[in-house]
Amino acid sequence: MKKFYWILLLGILILGCNKSKEKILSEGIWLGKLDTMDGEKLHFNFKIIQADNKTYQLEIYNAEEIIEVDEIKLMNDSIIIKLPVFEGFISGNFTKNEITGNFIKESVNRIVPFSAIFGTEERYTTKVAPKTDVSGIWETSFSPNTMSTYLGKGIFKQEGAKVTGTFRTTTGDYRFLEGAIQGDSLKLSAFDGSHAYLFTAKASDSTLVGTFYSGNHSKEPFIGKRNEKFELPHGDSLTYLKKGFDKLSFSFPEKPGNMVSLEDKQFQGKVVVVQLMGTWCPNCLDETKFLVNFLEQSTNQDIKVIGLAFETAKTEEIAFGAIKRLKERIGVTYPILLAQFGTSSKIKAQEKLPMLDHVLSYPTTIFIDKKGKVRKIHSGFNGPATGDIYVTFKKEFAEFVNLLTAE
Repeated sequence: MKKFYWILLLGILILGCNKSKEKILSEGIWLGKLDTMDGEKLHFNFKIIQADNKTYQLEIYNAEEIIEVDEIKLMNDSIIIKLPVFEGFISGNFTKNEITGNFIKESVNRIVPFSAIFGTEERYTTKVAPKTDVSGIWETSFSPNTMSTYLGKGIFKQEGAKVTGTFRTTTGDYRFLEGAIQGDSLKLSAFDGSHAYLFTAKASDSTLVGTFYSGNHSKEPFIGKRNEKFELPHGDSLTYLKKGFDKLSFSFPEKPGNMVSLEDKQFQGKVVVVQLMGTWCPNCLDETKFLVNFLEQSTNQDIKVIGLAFETAKTEEIAFGAIKRLKERIGVTYPILLAQFGTSSKIKAQEKLPMLDHVLSYPTTIFIDKKGKVRKIHSGFNGPATGDIYVTFKKEFAEFVNLLTAE
């Protein structure tokens, strides 16, 4: 009996020692850093919250956006942070006040060095007062004077040294950007679990000259000039049906062996909104949230939505898993079909839908009337980061869909 007692006591002491040695993360604000290119680092803030004695939650901040993260695993001094919806995750080692590791996207073989330190609230240090105020509208050209050039519209608000806003393009927006201006040096960044965006620029009262970094795999120059009246081409004029076509036709699986087509009975006599998207795409996520909310608030039974997913996942199984994760996380009730996996190539996407002249962007939204005729194709999506543009879009979307259902 005494022997059993001493064994039990020894076990309790060992457990107690192990418990006392368990590593913890400091609760509160952290500053995260991702390595891009040219020695530049993308900064973003996040907050760590201890949910109970064994689990943590995390909030990522980009201007007004808050991304809630609840999949954090700790083992000894190792940490894995799985970002919501998207496939990207952070893997590394930690101490109470530091994390070092990598941000990883396996499907595209991307690894971005990551570090974080506790207790820093300032996204970018500003030791020198701003020389200018960049608030307003900026007519922007990315990759100017090249075959790859495209237009953007910078929309910024500056308070002291802090700057928030976004760049719109003809196919969407670069979501919630936040940063600061020090002297004439502007830095804006966003990290959402899929994309890591950093914009650096020299700013004057009338010009921006800078570089746009996407993670550590891509960069391009941009120039901007003040133009409060500048507008981008409308998204309804960029993609259209080829001559001789007035209908969309496809058959893709909702799950292995279960093919879904517009010819199915459930879509006959209905207004159908077809969403070309990918689970890896932040603008697509914004649109998906909008569509889910629209369907929840609508009582019209004559409206249907179908998502066509063009996935970067390397296997069909992983691609279906990503779709399932998106649907569960966002509460998607409409079918999302797997149109393609292994690449997000827009050329390959157009081959799957040969009646389209091209696929310019993800998302692309196709509106079909009750007779099955394509009535409008909208390229891109301007989400909540675009402010009044997003408000106008929601109004116009509802009006057009209701017009089709009333026919």
